[in-house]
Amino acid sequence: MIFRWLKNTMPRGLYGRAALILIVPVLLLQLLVSVVFIQRHFDGVTRLMTSAVNIELRFLVDTANAAATEAAARADLLALGAPLEINTTLPATPVAGDITPWVDLTGRMVIETLRDGIGDVAAVSLEDRGRVVVWVATLHGPLQLDFSRRRVSASNPHQLLVIMVVMGALMTAVAYIFLRNQLRPIKRMAKAAADYGKGRVTAFTPTGAIEVRAAGMAFLDMRNRLERQTQSRTMMLSGISHDLRTPLTRLRLGLSLLDDADAAPLLADVDEMQQLVDTFLDFARSDAGDSLEPTIPQDLVRAVVADAERSGQPVVVGVITGPAEPVALRPLAIRRALDNLVGNALRYANRAEVGVNVTDRAVRFTVEDDGPGIPAAQREDAVNPFVRLDPARNQDKGSGVGLGLSIVSDIARTHGGVLRLGDSEKLGGLKAELVLAR
Repeated sequence: MIFRWLKNTMPRGLYGRAALILIVPVLLLQLLVSVVFIQRHFDGVTRLMTSAVNIELRFLVDTANAAATEAAARADLLALGAPLEINTTLPATPVAGDITPWVDLTGRMVIETLRDGIGDVAAVSLEDRGRVVVWVATLHGPLQLDFSRRRVSASNPHQLLVIMVVMGALMTAVAYIFLRNQLRPIKRMAKAAADYGKGRVTAFTPTGAIEVRAAGMAFLDMRNRLERQTQSRTMMLSGISHDLRTPLTRLRLGLSLLDDADAAPLLADVDEMQQLVDTFLDFARSDAGDSLEPTIPQDLVRAVVADAERSGQPVVVGVITGPAEPVALRPLAIRRALDNLVGNALRYANRAEVGVNVTDRAVRFTVEDDGPGIPAAQREDAVNPFVRLDPARNQDKGSGVGLGLSIVSDIARTHGGVLRLGDSEKLGGLKAELVLAR
Protein backbone atom coordinates (compact mmCIF):
# COMPACT_ATOMS: atom_id res chain seq x y z
CA MET A 1 0.00 0.00 0.00
CA ILE A 2 2.78 2.47 0.90
CA PHE A 3 4.76 1.67 -2.25
CA ARG A 4 1.64 2.11 -4.37
CA TRP A 5 0.97 5.49 -2.74
CA LEU A 6 4.56 6.56 -3.34
CA LYS A 7 4.36 5.45 -6.95
CA ASN A 8 1.15 7.42 -7.53
CA THR A 9 2.54 10.56 -5.89
CA MET A 10 5.90 10.57 -7.65
CA PRO A 11 6.36 13.01 -10.58
CA ARG A 12 5.81 11.46 -13.99
CA GLY A 13 7.93 13.82 -16.07
CA LEU A 14 11.70 13.71 -16.49
CA TYR A 15 12.18 17.21 -15.10
CA GLY A 16 10.08 16.46 -12.02
CA ARG A 17 11.90 13.23 -11.27
CA ALA A 18 15.29 14.81 -11.92
CA ALA A 19 14.43 17.66 -9.55
CA LEU A 20 13.35 15.13 -6.95
CA ILE A 21 16.62 13.23 -7.33
CA LEU A 22 18.60 16.45 -6.91
CA ILE A 23 16.64 18.19 -4.15
CA VAL A 24 15.87 15.30 -1.79
CA PRO A 25 19.53 14.26 -1.22
CA VAL A 26 20.56 17.90 -0.70
CA LEU A 27 17.79 18.49 1.83
CA LEU A 28 18.54 15.24 3.67
CA LEU A 29 22.25 16.06 3.76
CA GLN A 30 21.63 19.56 5.11
CA LEU A 31 19.20 18.24 7.72
CA LEU A 32 21.66 15.57 8.82
CA VAL A 33 24.56 18.01 9.06
CA SER A 34 22.42 20.56 10.87
CA VAL A 35 21.11 18.14 13.48
CA VAL A 36 24.05 15.82 14.00
CA PHE A 37 27.00 18.16 13.55
CA ILE A 38 26.05 21.81 13.76
CA GLN A 39 23.69 21.58 16.71
CA ARG A 40 26.03 19.34 18.68
CA HIS A 41 29.00 21.55 17.84
CA PHE A 42 27.33 24.77 18.94
CA ASP A 43 25.87 23.10 22.02
CA GLY A 44 29.35 21.98 23.07
CA VAL A 45 30.92 25.37 22.40
CA THR A 46 28.09 27.15 24.23
CA ARG A 47 28.40 24.85 27.26
CA LEU A 48 32.16 25.49 27.50
CA MET A 49 31.82 29.28 27.17
CA THR A 50 28.93 29.50 29.62
CA SER A 51 30.76 27.29 32.14
CA ALA A 52 33.69 29.71 32.05
CA VAL A 53 31.38 32.64 32.77
CA ASN A 54 29.72 30.65 35.57
CA ILE A 55 33.00 30.83 37.55
CA GLU A 56 32.89 34.61 37.52
CA LEU A 57 29.18 34.70 38.32
CA ARG A 58 29.57 32.35 41.28
CA PHE A 59 32.42 34.52 42.56
CA LEU A 60 30.19 37.61 42.45
CA VAL A 61 27.34 35.78 44.18
CA ASP A 62 29.66 34.53 46.91
CA THR A 63 31.06 38.06 47.36
CA ALA A 64 27.55 39.46 47.81
CA ASN A 65 26.66 36.77 50.35
CA ALA A 66 29.91 37.39 52.30
CA ALA A 67 29.24 41.12 52.75
CA ALA A 68 27.91 42.20 56.13
CA THR A 69 25.39 44.71 54.78
CA GLU A 70 23.58 45.41 51.55
CA ALA A 71 25.60 48.59 50.99
CA ALA A 72 28.86 46.73 51.47
CA ALA A 73 27.68 44.08 49.04
CA ARG A 74 26.86 46.69 46.38
CA ALA A 75 30.28 48.32 46.86
CA ASP A 76 32.11 45.02 46.55
CA LEU A 77 30.06 43.99 43.48
CA LEU A 78 30.74 47.33 41.80
CA ALA A 79 34.46 47.02 42.42
CA LEU A 80 34.59 43.47 41.01
CA GLY A 81 31.99 43.80 38.24
CA ALA A 82 33.79 46.56 36.33
CA PRO A 83 36.97 44.58 35.54
CA LEU A 84 34.90 41.44 34.85
CA GLU A 85 32.62 43.42 32.46
CA ILE A 86 29.53 42.31 34.36
CA ASN A 87 26.91 44.86 35.41
CA THR A 88 25.37 44.20 38.83
CA THR A 89 22.21 45.50 40.48
CA LEU A 90 21.31 44.83 44.11
CA PRO A 91 18.53 44.54 44.99
CA ALA A 92 16.71 43.88 41.73
CA THR A 93 13.26 42.73 40.61
CA PRO A 94 13.42 39.49 38.64
CA VAL A 95 11.07 38.61 35.81
CA ALA A 96 8.41 35.94 36.22
CA GLY A 97 10.25 33.28 34.23
CA ASP A 98 12.95 32.58 31.68
CA ILE A 99 12.68 34.59 28.45
CA THR A 100 14.03 33.03 25.25
CA PRO A 101 13.54 34.35 21.68
CA TRP A 102 11.44 32.25 19.36
CA VAL A 103 14.45 31.39 17.17
CA ASP A 104 17.62 30.95 19.23
CA LEU A 105 19.96 28.10 18.38
CA THR A 106 21.95 28.24 21.63
CA GLY A 107 19.56 29.93 24.06
CA ARG A 108 18.31 26.69 25.61
CA MET A 109 21.86 25.51 26.29
CA VAL A 110 22.84 28.88 27.83
CA ILE A 111 19.96 28.82 30.31
CA GLU A 112 20.49 25.16 31.15
CA THR A 113 24.22 25.66 31.83
CA LEU A 114 23.62 28.80 33.94
CA ARG A 115 21.09 27.02 36.11
CA ASP A 116 23.38 24.00 36.52
CA GLY A 117 26.46 26.11 37.39
CA ILE A 118 24.88 28.71 39.69
CA GLY A 119 22.64 27.93 42.60
CA ASP A 120 19.38 29.80 43.37
CA VAL A 121 18.89 31.22 39.84
CA ALA A 122 15.49 32.95 39.83
CA ALA A 123 15.25 33.74 36.08
CA VAL A 124 17.30 34.19 32.92
CA SER A 125 16.36 36.60 30.14
CA LEU A 126 17.72 36.43 26.58
CA GLU A 127 15.17 38.90 25.21
CA ASP A 128 17.95 41.24 24.15
CA ARG A 129 19.97 39.11 21.74
CA GLY A 130 23.12 41.05 22.63
CA ARG A 131 22.84 40.68 26.42
CA VAL A 132 22.26 37.99 29.06
CA VAL A 133 20.46 38.95 32.26
CA VAL A 134 20.51 36.59 35.24
CA TRP A 135 18.68 37.04 38.54
CA VAL A 136 20.16 35.15 41.51
CA ALA A 137 18.85 34.99 45.09
CA THR A 138 21.38 36.26 47.71
CA LEU A 139 21.30 37.02 51.41
CA HIS A 140 20.67 40.69 50.59
CA GLY A 141 17.92 40.11 48.03
CA PRO A 142 17.74 39.30 44.30
CA LEU A 143 20.96 40.09 42.45
CA GLN A 144 20.83 41.07 38.76
CA LEU A 145 23.85 40.13 36.64
CA ASP A 146 24.05 41.61 33.12
CA PHE A 147 26.79 40.72 30.63
CA SER A 148 27.39 40.37 26.87
CA ARG A 149 25.86 37.44 25.01
CA ARG A 150 29.08 36.92 23.09
CA ARG A 151 30.73 35.60 26.25
CA VAL A 152 28.44 32.54 26.37
CA SER A 153 27.54 31.86 22.70
CA ALA A 154 29.44 31.50 19.47
CA SER A 155 28.93 34.59 17.33
CA ASN A 156 26.46 34.32 14.42
CA PRO A 157 25.79 30.56 14.55
CA HIS A 158 23.11 30.97 11.88
CA GLN A 159 25.65 32.03 9.27
CA LEU A 160 26.70 28.43 8.64
CA LEU A 161 23.11 27.41 8.07
CA VAL A 162 22.57 30.31 5.70
CA ILE A 163 25.72 29.42 3.80
CA MET A 164 24.61 25.79 3.58
CA VAL A 165 21.17 26.74 2.27
CA VAL A 166 22.54 29.23 -0.25
CA MET A 167 25.26 26.89 -1.49
CA GLY A 168 22.79 23.99 -1.60
CA ALA A 169 20.38 26.04 -3.70
CA LEU A 170 23.22 27.20 -5.95
CA MET A 171 24.56 23.69 -6.51
CA THR A 172 21.04 22.39 -7.10
CA ALA A 173 20.48 25.09 -9.73
CA VAL A 174 23.79 24.25 -11.43
CA ALA A 175 22.97 20.54 -11.40
CA TYR A 176 19.47 21.22 -12.74
CA ILE A 177 20.83 23.30 -15.62
CA PHE A 178 23.32 20.57 -16.45
CA LEU A 179 20.64 17.87 -16.26
CA ARG A 180 18.26 19.93 -18.37
CA ASN A 181 20.89 20.08 -21.08
CA GLN A 182 21.12 16.30 -20.92
CA LEU A 183 17.34 15.84 -21.02
CA ARG A 184 16.77 18.27 -23.87
CA PRO A 185 18.04 15.86 -26.57
CA ILE A 186 15.70 13.18 -25.23
CA LYS A 187 12.74 15.57 -25.49
CA ARG A 188 13.75 16.54 -29.04
CA MET A 189 13.97 12.88 -30.02
CA ALA A 190 10.59 12.17 -28.44
CA LYS A 191 9.06 15.07 -30.37
CA ALA A 192 10.64 13.85 -33.63
CA ALA A 193 9.28 10.34 -32.99
CA ALA A 194 5.81 11.72 -32.17
CA ASP A 195 5.84 13.86 -35.32
CA TYR A 196 6.89 10.89 -37.41
CA GLY A 197 4.02 8.90 -35.93
CA LYS A 198 1.73 11.67 -37.21
CA GLY A 199 3.29 11.53 -40.65
CA ARG A 200 5.61 14.51 -40.23
CA VAL A 201 9.33 14.24 -40.89
CA THR A 202 11.06 16.85 -38.73
CA ALA A 203 14.76 17.66 -38.68
CA PHE A 204 16.58 15.95 -35.82
CA THR A 205 20.29 15.84 -34.98
CA PRO A 206 21.42 13.52 -32.14
CA THR A 207 23.14 15.44 -29.34
CA GLY A 208 23.86 14.97 -25.66
CA ALA A 209 25.56 12.09 -23.88
CA ILE A 210 26.91 9.06 -25.73
CA GLU A 211 23.94 6.89 -24.77
CA VAL A 212 21.46 9.55 -25.88
CA ARG A 213 23.33 10.02 -29.15
CA ALA A 214 23.22 6.26 -29.73
CA ALA A 215 19.46 6.23 -29.18
CA GLY A 216 19.06 9.19 -31.54
CA MET A 217 21.14 7.51 -34.24
CA ALA A 218 19.09 4.32 -33.86
CA PHE A 219 15.90 6.36 -34.30
CA LEU A 220 17.26 8.04 -37.44
CA ASP A 221 18.32 4.68 -38.88
CA MET A 222 14.87 3.25 -38.21
CA ARG A 223 13.15 6.25 -39.77
CA ASN A 224 15.38 6.09 -42.84
CA ARG A 225 14.70 2.38 -43.28
CA LEU A 226 10.97 2.97 -43.08
CA GLU A 227 11.22 5.80 -45.59
CA ARG A 228 13.19 3.62 -48.00
CA GLN A 229 10.69 0.78 -47.64
CA THR A 230 7.81 3.15 -48.28
CA GLN A 231 9.49 4.58 -51.36
CA SER A 232 10.33 1.11 -52.65
CA ARG A 233 6.72 -0.01 -52.14
CA THR A 234 5.39 3.08 -53.93
CA MET A 235 7.74 2.60 -56.89
CA MET A 236 6.89 -1.08 -57.13
CA LEU A 237 3.16 -0.39 -57.07
CA SER A 238 3.53 2.34 -59.67
CA GLY A 239 5.15 -0.20 -61.98
CA ILE A 240 2.47 -2.77 -61.21
CA SER A 241 -0.22 -0.18 -61.91
CA HIS A 242 1.27 0.60 -65.31
CA ASP A 243 1.83 -3.07 -66.22
CA LEU A 244 -1.70 -4.12 -65.23
CA ARG A 245 -3.62 -1.22 -66.69
CA THR A 246 -2.04 -1.61 -70.12
CA PRO A 247 -3.37 -5.17 -70.77
CA LEU A 248 -6.71 -4.23 -69.20
CA THR A 249 -6.99 -1.36 -71.67
CA ARG A 250 -6.19 -3.72 -74.57
CA LEU A 251 -8.84 -6.15 -73.33
CA ARG A 252 -11.38 -3.36 -73.12
CA LEU A 253 -10.58 -2.25 -76.67
CA GLY A 254 -10.76 -5.81 -77.94
CA LEU A 255 -14.08 -6.48 -76.24
CA SER A 256 -15.54 -3.29 -77.65
CA LEU A 257 -15.25 -4.86 -81.13
CA LEU A 258 -17.49 -7.76 -80.17
CA ASP A 259 -21.27 -7.82 -80.08
CA ASP A 260 -22.78 -6.06 -77.10
CA ALA A 261 -24.55 -9.20 -75.91
CA ASP A 262 -21.31 -11.20 -75.87
CA ALA A 263 -19.04 -8.41 -74.62
CA ALA A 264 -21.18 -7.04 -71.75
CA PRO A 265 -20.33 -9.79 -69.19
CA LEU A 266 -16.66 -9.65 -70.14
CA LEU A 267 -16.59 -5.85 -69.92
CA ALA A 268 -18.12 -6.13 -66.44
CA ASP A 269 -15.32 -8.49 -65.44
CA VAL A 270 -12.71 -6.09 -66.83
CA ASP A 271 -14.31 -3.20 -64.90
CA GLU A 272 -14.27 -5.27 -61.73
CA MET A 273 -10.62 -6.14 -62.27
CA GLN A 274 -9.85 -2.44 -62.81
CA GLN A 275 -11.65 -1.58 -59.57
CA LEU A 276 -9.77 -4.28 -57.67
CA VAL A 277 -6.42 -3.01 -58.98
CA ASP A 278 -7.32 0.55 -57.95
CA THR A 279 -8.33 -0.70 -54.51
CA PHE A 280 -5.05 -2.55 -54.02
CA LEU A 281 -3.13 0.53 -55.11
CA ASP A 282 -5.07 2.77 -52.72
CA PHE A 283 -4.33 0.39 -49.86
CA ALA A 284 -0.62 0.22 -50.60
CA ARG A 285 -0.24 3.90 -51.50
CA SER A 286 -2.10 5.35 -48.47
CA ASP A 287 -0.92 8.98 -48.42
CA ALA A 288 1.96 8.72 -50.90
CA GLY A 289 2.40 11.95 -52.81
CA ASP A 290 0.32 13.88 -50.29
CA SER A 291 2.00 16.35 -47.94
CA LEU A 292 0.81 18.06 -44.81
CA GLU A 293 -1.06 21.29 -45.50
CA PRO A 294 -3.04 23.73 -43.36
CA THR A 295 -6.55 22.45 -43.94
CA ILE A 296 -9.91 23.38 -42.44
CA PRO A 297 -11.60 20.06 -41.47
CA GLN A 298 -15.11 21.50 -41.85
CA ASP A 299 -14.39 22.35 -45.48
CA LEU A 300 -13.24 18.78 -46.13
CA VAL A 301 -16.51 17.40 -44.76
CA ARG A 302 -18.62 19.76 -46.85
CA ALA A 303 -16.59 18.94 -49.98
CA VAL A 304 -17.00 15.17 -49.48
CA VAL A 305 -20.76 15.54 -48.93
CA ALA A 306 -21.08 17.84 -51.95
CA ASP A 307 -19.30 15.29 -54.19
CA ALA A 308 -21.57 12.53 -52.88
CA GLU A 309 -24.69 14.62 -53.48
CA ARG A 310 -23.62 15.36 -57.06
CA SER A 311 -23.39 11.60 -57.58
CA GLY A 312 -26.94 11.20 -56.29
CA GLN A 313 -25.92 9.52 -53.04
CA PRO A 314 -28.06 10.08 -49.90
CA VAL A 315 -25.37 11.77 -47.80
CA VAL A 316 -25.89 14.85 -45.63
CA VAL A 317 -23.73 16.99 -43.37
CA GLY A 318 -24.07 15.91 -39.74
CA VAL A 319 -22.97 17.63 -36.55
CA ILE A 320 -20.04 20.06 -37.00
CA THR A 321 -18.50 21.52 -33.86
CA GLY A 322 -15.28 23.27 -32.97
CA PRO A 323 -13.43 26.27 -34.40
CA ALA A 324 -13.02 26.47 -38.17
CA GLU A 325 -9.26 26.90 -38.04
CA PRO A 326 -6.53 25.36 -40.23
CA VAL A 327 -5.09 22.04 -39.07
CA ALA A 328 -2.00 20.30 -40.48
CA LEU A 329 -3.53 17.40 -42.46
CA ARG A 330 -3.01 15.49 -45.69
CA PRO A 331 -6.16 16.63 -47.49
CA LEU A 332 -6.05 14.06 -50.31
CA ALA A 333 -5.55 11.19 -47.87
CA ILE A 334 -8.33 12.41 -45.55
CA ARG A 335 -10.73 12.83 -48.48
CA ARG A 336 -9.87 9.33 -49.65
CA ALA A 337 -10.56 8.02 -46.16
CA LEU A 338 -13.90 9.84 -45.89
CA ASP A 339 -14.91 8.69 -49.37
CA ASN A 340 -14.17 5.11 -48.38
CA LEU A 341 -16.19 5.45 -45.19
CA VAL A 342 -19.11 7.01 -47.07
CA GLY A 343 -18.96 4.36 -49.79
CA ASN A 344 -18.74 1.60 -47.19
CA ALA A 345 -21.77 3.06 -45.35
CA LEU A 346 -23.96 3.47 -48.45
CA ARG A 347 -23.14 -0.04 -49.63
CA TYR A 348 -25.10 -1.46 -46.70
CA ALA A 349 -27.39 1.44 -45.68
CA ASN A 350 -29.95 3.82 -47.14
CA ARG A 351 -28.44 7.10 -45.92
CA ALA A 352 -25.37 8.46 -44.17
CA GLU A 353 -24.24 11.54 -42.28
CA VAL A 354 -20.74 13.01 -42.12
CA GLY A 355 -19.68 15.25 -39.21
CA VAL A 356 -16.57 16.60 -37.56
CA ASN A 357 -15.52 17.78 -34.10
CA VAL A 358 -12.37 19.94 -33.77
CA THR A 359 -10.67 20.34 -30.37
CA ASP A 360 -7.30 21.61 -29.20
CA ARG A 361 -5.85 18.09 -29.19
CA ALA A 362 -7.65 16.14 -31.93
CA VAL A 363 -9.86 16.23 -35.00
CA ARG A 364 -12.70 13.69 -34.97
CA PHE A 365 -14.47 12.87 -38.26
CA THR A 366 -17.64 10.77 -37.96
CA VAL A 367 -19.60 8.85 -40.57
CA GLU A 368 -22.91 7.34 -39.42
CA ASP A 369 -25.43 5.22 -41.33
CA ASP A 370 -28.73 3.44 -40.76
CA GLY A 371 -27.50 0.00 -41.88
CA PRO A 372 -27.12 -3.25 -39.94
CA GLY A 373 -23.85 -2.18 -38.34
CA ILE A 374 -21.00 -4.45 -37.29
CA PRO A 375 -21.14 -6.63 -34.13
CA ALA A 376 -18.74 -5.51 -31.40
CA ALA A 377 -16.90 -8.85 -31.50
CA GLN A 378 -16.05 -8.36 -35.20
CA ARG A 379 -15.07 -4.69 -35.25
CA GLU A 380 -11.40 -5.36 -34.63
CA ASP A 381 -11.27 -7.80 -37.55
CA ALA A 382 -13.19 -5.40 -39.81
CA VAL A 383 -10.22 -3.02 -40.09
CA ASN A 384 -7.77 -5.78 -41.02
CA PRO A 385 -6.88 -6.04 -44.70
CA PHE A 386 -8.63 -8.64 -46.89
CA VAL A 387 -11.22 -9.40 -44.21
CA ARG A 388 -14.82 -9.67 -45.48
CA LEU A 389 -17.33 -9.93 -42.70
CA ASP A 390 -20.38 -12.09 -43.22
CA PRO A 391 -23.27 -11.85 -42.58
CA ALA A 392 -23.20 -8.71 -40.39
CA ARG A 393 -22.46 -6.27 -43.20
CA ASN A 394 -23.08 -8.67 -46.10
CA GLN A 395 -19.84 -7.83 -47.80
CA ASP A 396 -20.65 -10.09 -50.70
CA LYS A 397 -22.94 -7.30 -51.82
CA GLY A 398 -21.05 -5.52 -54.54
CA SER A 399 -17.41 -5.88 -55.47
CA GLY A 400 -14.72 -5.56 -52.86
CA VAL A 401 -11.81 -7.33 -51.25
CA GLY A 402 -12.17 -6.03 -47.69
CA LEU A 403 -9.71 -3.14 -47.94
CA GLY A 404 -11.95 -0.10 -47.48
CA LEU A 405 -11.76 0.16 -43.69
CA SER A 406 -8.14 -1.01 -43.70
CA ILE A 407 -7.19 1.90 -45.98
CA VAL A 408 -8.93 4.32 -43.61
CA SER A 409 -7.17 2.78 -40.62
CA ASP A 410 -3.79 3.09 -42.35
CA ILE A 411 -4.42 6.77 -43.17
CA ALA A 412 -5.41 7.38 -39.54
CA ARG A 413 -2.15 5.84 -38.30
CA THR A 414 -0.08 8.04 -40.61
CA HIS A 415 -1.70 11.04 -38.87
CA GLY A 416 -1.02 9.63 -35.42
CA GLY A 417 -4.69 8.73 -35.05
CA VAL A 418 -7.01 5.76 -34.99
CA LEU A 419 -10.19 4.44 -36.61
CA ARG A 420 -12.93 3.50 -34.14
CA LEU A 421 -16.09 1.59 -34.96
CA GLY A 422 -19.20 1.77 -32.82
CA ASP A 423 -22.97 2.06 -32.82
CA SER A 424 -24.76 5.13 -34.13
CA GLU A 425 -27.20 6.40 -31.52
CA LYS A 426 -28.72 8.81 -34.03
CA LEU A 427 -29.26 6.57 -37.08
CA GLY A 428 -29.02 3.13 -35.47
CA GLY A 429 -26.36 1.71 -37.78
CA LEU A 430 -22.58 1.85 -37.81
CA LYS A 431 -20.64 4.85 -36.51
CA ALA A 432 -17.09 5.18 -37.84
CA GLU A 433 -14.87 7.71 -36.07
CA LEU A 434 -11.64 8.86 -37.70
CA VAL A 435 -9.70 10.42 -34.80
CA LEU A 436 -6.58 12.36 -35.78
CA ALA A 437 -4.09 13.85 -33.30
CA ARG A 438 -3.18 17.51 -33.76
